[in-house]
Amino acid sequence: MLAIRLKRIGRKHRPYYRLVVSDSRNRPGGQNVDEVGVYDPLPNPSEVKVNLERVDYWLSRGAKPSTSVAKLIAISRQSAQA
Repeated sequence: MLAIRLKRIGRKHRPYYRLVVSDSRNRPGGQNVDEVGVYDPLPNPSEVKVNLERVDYWLSRGAKPSTSVAKLIAISRQSAQA
């Protein structure tokens, strides 16, 4: 089963995340199938860049987003409509 989840790539006390599609059996920092966005929580307001076309593609293929990724996708959809 595919999962859309966060992959931390930042250093200590400087988190930076990639939104990746990977097999749910792999560890979160392991191999990924596709990278669909980035999330930087440190600036105020935080920066979220999501490729919604790729997210929709993977959701149609049966990928399940984690709860935090689902919130980030909702935020990016709202900002795209505005």
